[in-house]
This record gives sequence, C-alpha cells and structure tokens, in this order.
Amino acid sequence: MEQLPKGYTLHLPEGAFPLSTDSMLLAHAVRLPRGARVLDLGSGCGTLGLLLCAKDESCTVTGLEISETAHAGALENIRRNCLDSRLSSICRDLRSLPAEFANRFHCCVSNPPYFSGGPASAATPIARRDDCCSPGDLFRAASGALRYGGDFFLVHKPERLAQLIGCGAANQLEAKNLTLVRHKEGGPITLILLQFRKGGKPGLQIQEHCLFDSRGVPTSYYREVYHMQGE
Repeated sequence: MEQLPKGYTLHLPEGAFPLSTDSMLLAHAVRLPRGARVLDLGSGCGTLGLLLCAKDESCTVTGLEISETAHAGALENIRRNCLDSRLSSICRDLRSLPAEFANRFHCCVSNPPYFSGGPASAATPIARRDDCCSPGDLFRAASGALRYGGDFFLVHKPERLAQLIGCGAANQLEAKNLTLVRHKEGGPITLILLQFRKGGKPGLQIQEHCLFDSRGVPTSYYREVYHMQGE
C-alpha cells in the first residue's frame, strides 16, 4: 500500500508496477484548468488519476486501460478512496475510443510503455511494451479526445523525443513544453516530460531539472515532486 497526498492510498494488485518516479513527475507537471475533465490513456490501476484528484479537487479523471487485472485494481482504488464521483476506469483498448469521448476532454495524460514491441520483447510485461500503445496510437487517441486548445501531457524516454514530436505534429498536437530530467547533477537525461496543445501555435519552451545533486541529496525540485516541502 502506497501513501499519496491528501490521505489517498494506492493499493497495488499482484504483478502491478510500484508507484514510480515517472508518475510522480508527470502528476507534478500537469496543469489543469478549474473543473477539468481529464482522460488518462493507459491508466493501469489508477495511479495518475489518484495523484491528479489529490492535486486538484475540482477535476474529474477517466482512466482507459486494456488490462482487465489493472482495471480491476483501479476499481478497487476508487472504492477504497471514495472517489466514485470523480475517478472512473474503463477497460478498453485506446485504439478504439468510445464515440462519446470525441472532443470531450480538457486534458489527456499518459505514462505509456517505453519499449518497442516485437518478438524480442516477448518477455517484457505488456504494460511496458508499445504493441497496443504505439506513439502513433497514443497521439491519435489524445487528439481525438481533446477539445480544441486542450493539452496532452506525457512522460517518456529521451531517445524517443523526435518520434513523439513528429507524432504530435501529425495529429494537430503542437509541442509547447519540454522538461529534461536528470537523475543526478551532471548525469545523463533519463526522462522527458512533454506538453502538447491541440491546435497550438509553434513555440517550444525547454527547461531542465535534476532529482539529486552531486552529493546525492534530493534537490528542491525532487522535494516539490514528492510533497516534501515542509520536511
């Protein structure tokens, strides 16, 4: 059981991935308008939904998850946290969005699979392979679900940056913000956070953060992400 902000808890079903830095970073990066309707693409057991509900008490989050096991875990987390009115999970392939989702959401979020599928990846869990969630699939789903002017936030590996920006451009999603994240000061970039806007004008802002300084001490950015400001 993981403890989250605002007293929420995350129950992880057997075989589920633990609460990750990826999810914490993404939830911290997301900026929502008041009363936002959010779609979490590949929502797993509801981690991002819980974090966003804790971050903004006015938002509602719909999770879309292909795995029945993860979906069942999300339903259990919704029940345990009494979030039935604000958080929901639908077991469905994001490559086939419900018709009523078209142009409905203010914001989409995703912590997607990072690794390419194929025979060589058969031993990798499906939650980490893009067989059913390629960048093209992901951006088509986000573009279809977003209202004009809505934002898509995701976390990914830096080596996929060019592909992600290209997929965004092909689906009316303009890259607006790029955050480069290093695990340690002076180390390589390990993660990227991207914000795209549906119908947005060209103009990309770039910033960089480290999680730990050269001595291995958590930075102020890390403390913000993990809600440690008062410690």
